Amino acid sequence: MLKLERLELSGFKSFVDPVEVRFAGGITGIVGPNGCGKSNLSDAITWVLGEQSAKSMRADTMEDEIFNGSEKRKPLGMGEVTLCFRTEPGFALSDDGHMVVSRRVFRTGESQYRLNGKLIRLKEIKDLLMDTGLGVRAYSVIEQGKIGLILSGKPQERRRLIEEAAGITRYKARKKIAGVKLEEATANLLRLDDIVSEIERNLRSLKR
Repeated sequence: MLKLERLELSGFKSFVDPVEVRFAGGITGIVGPNGCGKSNLSDAITWVLGEQSAKSMRADTMEDEIFNGSEKRKPLGMGEVTLCFRTEPGFALSDDGHMVVSRRVFRTGESQYRLNGKLIRLKEIKDLLMDTGLGVRAYSVIEQGKIGLILSGKPQERRRLIEEAAGITRYKARKKIAGVKLEEATANLLRLDDIVSEIERNLRSLKR
């Protein structure tokens, strides 16, 4: 199990200066007037977990996630979001009961992911968080209007959420990967049969 303890933002959307949001036990509420950046906080969480669609982040490109300047502040060259979790004992890749996941994006379009300060690939983050309820399409982050989409969505879409909550998504993903490897192995065996047949023909020719 993972418990979100802290959200850190720097240069992400409207958060030009470093901001830290702490989540204590129980329920944490964030209130404020329209336009103060409340939605940007939920965007930041899904973004650091690997969201690749700028449209889902209410932007045209990923570079739009970086603070773009104002009358008194210059645009920044990088935006960063960090999630700090408390983990159960023995959770994979945790560091003394804690796990820190961060993502950076640069105006060049380059994106970096880090786990406990070490550079890793997005695939590794997805594999690590699978079946924890966290993720871009998981059930733990419900944006405005998403409940309506879930209720009115197709049965297949609701099934994916149920499977994620039940903890079987990881095994379905592993089954899919194993199936692809099996198909590749079968193709290699067929190719070997062709090679063996060709060599046997050459051998018979040499014998004659």
